[in-house]
Amino acid sequence: MCGIVGYIGTRDAYPILVKGLKRLEYRGYDSAGVALLNGDIAIYKKKGKVSDLEDHVRGKETKSTIGIGHTRWATHGEPSDLNAHPHHSEKGLFTIIHNGIIENYTVLKKTLMDQGMKFYSETDTEVLANLIEYIYTSEDVSVEVAVSLALQKVVGAYGLLVISSEDPNLMIAARRSSPLVIGLGNNEYFIASDATPIAEYTDRVIYLNNDDIALIRRDELVLKNLVSDATKVNIKTLERGIFEIEKQGYEHFMLKEIFEQPRSIMDTFRGRIQTETNEIRLGGLLDVKDQLVNAKRIVVIACGTSWHAGLVGEYLIEDLARIPVEVEYASEFRYRNPLIGPDDVVLAISQSGETADTLAAIQLARDAGALVLGICNVVGSSISRETHAGVYTHAGIEIGVASTKAFTTQLTVLTMMAIMIGKEKGLLSDQRFSQLIKELNDVPGKIEKILEQNEEFKRIAEICKDATNALYLGRGVSFPVALEGALKLKEISYIHAEGYPAAEMKHGPIALIDEKMPVVFIATRDGSYEKIVSNIQEVKARNGMVIAIVTEGDTIIREMADHVIEIPESDESLVSLTAVVPLQLIAYHIALMRGCDVDQPRNLAKSVTVE
Repeated sequence: MCGIVGYIGTRDAYPILVKGLKRLEYRGYDSAGVALLNGDIAIYKKKGKVSDLEDHVRGKETKSTIGIGHTRWATHGEPSDLNAHPHHSEKGLFTIIHNGIIENYTVLKKTLMDQGMKFYSETDTEVLANLIEYIYTSEDVSVEVAVSLALQKVVGAYGLLVISSEDPNLMIAARRSSPLVIGLGNNEYFIASDATPIAEYTDRVIYLNNDDIALIRRDELVLKNLVSDATKVNIKTLERGIFEIEKQGYEHFMLKEIFEQPRSIMDTFRGRIQTETNEIRLGGLLDVKDQLVNAKRIVVIACGTSWHAGLVGEYLIEDLARIPVEVEYASEFRYRNPLIGPDDVVLAISQSGETADTLAAIQLARDAGALVLGICNVVGSSISRETHAGVYTHAGIEIGVASTKAFTTQLTVLTMMAIMIGKEKGLLSDQRFSQLIKELNDVPGKIEKILEQNEEFKRIAEICKDATNALYLGRGVSFPVALEGALKLKEISYIHAEGYPAAEMKHGPIALIDEKMPVVFIATRDGSYEKIVSNIQEVKARNGMVIAIVTEGDTIIREMADHVIEIPESDESLVSLTAVVPLQLIAYHIALMRGCDVDQPRNLAKSVTVE
């Protein structure tokens, strides 16, 4: 959701800013802009892509060693050149870029208009720029103090950078509920909303905490809080290098990330499955292991794809560990009065670790006294800091807006958790435990075999690409896979698709079925196989087009389905890890054939950091 990049140092800032904005395109945006400080502040901004901004800037003066850049995803005000960031204050003394939402901007704007200040855009960000300038001029304080006092009046979320012609060697960064990371170089600093624009230049970073303000000069960084007390600078090392944010020969990041899943799943369980001692060791949970094993209830909070992973986790934990699980949309959980207390374990799942609704739900659960655990991909993210303990997925950087490897690595962590708890509670025999461990170890190889069928997935995509609706059906642990398959199709191809439990088809969706609607069944051999066969027959009786994902060697469904995709046989508990891969690739190819932007679908952002 929006992207921030900043640079202060000795190099030419503009090329660094533009390259950084391109690294951040995956987050979703509708306009882009830069501000360059060289005595005066030059602002260039344009609706559209970063390439449109480059065209706009070509031939103009860009000489500067301090600058800020932004990709905007519209909230207040339509996408336009005027509403694009950066925004300057009325007299031009301050220029800012901002991720987040200023919730009390209307009150602040009216107050400033009453003082005679003028506004030119429809954004909440311009209000903040004018507020800073008003405090600076009316109270005769320093640039630093003006920013701090303005932020104390703000209600809402922000990750922001501020530059000022009044102090041309200073850049100010501040955050509340919207991530910012600062990369440390040699007499230079790189600032961004995530590490992707920074990794090329340095692996030493600082993740700002809520209400941190960073005063950044070329040779100095000072970290304070909103009331100007100095805070500790905690330097982290980035785990992965620049290769993670290149396509490496793939046409799209999404395709690269689908094909990375064997490795990313292996990275997620590597070192955590102790075959020599026949145990699972999740280091991030060691201090809370007893509470987790003895939990009376686990509540999963998540959004989107992570919510689907949580649904799979519900099946696994209840089956293998016999602990009741509830899966909640974080966006709904936070706005009602949930029954949460000290006996509960709340498990937050998020790829980015910055999802605004999930973070708010975490705070609610913490306030209620629950043990709050996290599963996320980004080291140093807000969720990893706000939870009591947790597990990283080690998926590596995921650039494609539609999550793929994030989903399967989240499932890998949830599977390990369920197996670990079941073993600790004495619910799994040594034989069953060893069988599940072997099955999990075999998953990467099975996905490799599935990926070899990519040409078949293209063929099926060609048949389905002109559909206007699609139905995805599964039973048991395959039901969340159906939901995820439908979501992938919706996200990137803009075809309306719904996922349902197969048994619920007769309670409404069957009315939609005709010869034009693809109906995708996850129909692997498990305890509900005969029921799924019956559901397929019901669809065929109504001339529906059936695409079935089946266990390798299945002959029964092959005779009745229009198109069959075989996947290697797996334990019923782990089939979601393999069954989802064909759905990801079919959605990818359909979107490509429909001319859609696969990596940056319309209206979507990678990380939803505002409500």
